[in-house]
Amino acid sequence: QVRLVESGGGLVQAGGSLRLSCTASGRTFSSNRLAWFRQAPGKEREFVAAIDWNGVTTYYSDSVKGRFAISRDNAKNTVYLQMNSLKPEDTSIYYCAADIYHSSFAGRGPHNYDYWGQGTQVTVSS
Repeated sequence: QVRLVESGGGLVQAGGSLRLSCTASGRTFSSNRLAWFRQAPGKEREFVAAIDWNGVTTYYSDSVKGRFAISRDNAKNTVYLQMNSLKPEDTSIYYCAADIYHSSFAGRGPHNYDYWGQGTQVTVSS
């Protein structure tokens, strides 16, 4: 059974930092693109960041560029999201996802991703 399990969420004050982790089990994703999405209550799931298999090429939404950093450790089958300068509008459930089909970046739609974690809550207080 393939599982993606996120951790590291919590409550933080505005301006603070959190580091999310997502570890996969059941198969390796070392040759696949991994991503983070988030979803706030009443809103659609939105793209946050993605990273190619080599850990070099990354993609970010405009809303987090310069504040968040995505990285991966293929030996640990884990992807990370370092979140700095957090804002109240970053409050969401954060999900990791894996794209096992596309060899190049297919876009920011959730439909491009095949495996999902259960999410971890991030709450930023003002």
